[in-house]
Amino acid sequence: MTIDAVGGVWRYGLDMAQGLKRAGVETVLVCLGPGPSWGQMEEARRIGKIICLDEPLDWTAQTEHDLLPLSDALEALASTESVDLLHLNAPSQAWRLRCRRPVVTVSHSCLPSWHDCVLRSPVPDHLAWHGKINREGLSLADAVVTPSESHAANLQARYGTIPNLHVVPNAVRPVPQDAAKKPFVLAVGRWWDKGKNGRAIDEAAIGTAWPVKMAGATVSPSGDTFTASHAEQLGELPYAHLRELMSAAGIFVSPSLYEPFGLAALEAAHSRAALVLSDIPTYRELWEGAALFAQPDCPGAFAQAINRLISEPRLRRRLVQRAHEKAQSLSPERQVASMLKVYSAASSAAADRRLTTMVQQ
Repeated sequence: MTIDAVGGVWRYGLDMAQGLKRAGVETVLVCLGPGPSWGQMEEARRIGKIICLDEPLDWTAQTEHDLLPLSDALEALASTESVDLLHLNAPSQAWRLRCRRPVVTVSHSCLPSWHDCVLRSPVPDHLAWHGKINREGLSLADAVVTPSESHAANLQARYGTIPNLHVVPNAVRPVPQDAAKKPFVLAVGRWWDKGKNGRAIDEAAIGTAWPVKMAGATVSPSGDTFTASHAEQLGELPYAHLRELMSAAGIFVSPSLYEPFGLAALEAAHSRAALVLSDIPTYRELWEGAALFAQPDCPGAFAQAINRLISEPRLRRRLVQRAHEKAQSLSPERQVASMLKVYSAASSAAADRRLTTMVQQ
């Protein structure tokens, strides 16, 4: 399974590998892009084997040529480690693969659809190669997975019908609720990413009755930065510390313009924080009836929603309960069971693919 240490794919990959381990499936984690921290490496090693490759992530590559060596590296590792299946956490990682093993690719995000949702513009010419290699990667996969119906619709609007498409919602492991709730608002994201819309919640913090804390990376691998002016900027925190903050937060807010799923909102729901979310299709799909929604381009709407939850504790408790129930339904056990079905479907598709190749020869 490919992972990276930069964003949510790390959490997704480790939680998935841990769930698969309980189901009797051994996972070799292959980390691409910037290397993991010491703490991340130790966490991964407690689950299984991790191998770091000096290959870039697609969104950090300058051109498609930077990604050419990856297919050979993955094929060599698959052979060396005697794996039965490749689980790739980006369609681009299937580009140019000639592997006879089943290939499952999960789309956690997509640069062209990010441009559509965040910048409201097509991908510029110098980045158009992303669409080409994503399309080829999707076509080479024996099964394609998205974490939401909304993102599945985004992919098919961009790349056409994907016949082997499966929707498997993400999951996170619940943590013990030891902390008492405190009167503050928590926002979590890679704030250098314009898609996380950090400026909206920073401006909303001017008018909220409770202080707003923003946790998450503020400097991108390429040097883009974000600095909060009104909210308390906490920076990137260890995962355990972050979950403790969520357990203490009375309200969680996400102003994202683009979320194929939104793991942080799910973590917050598990932690019984009331949710204030941007009014985008993914959040409506997952949290309708369990959150308050605000237009992502209106900081005042976020402040108004937050202040309503502060002033109406009965409403806050009701939404917390609904969100917690939804979060419990998105369990790691359900996610792993669904992925095992996808792996089985991919294995059957790969067998058919090999048979077709033999007949044609």
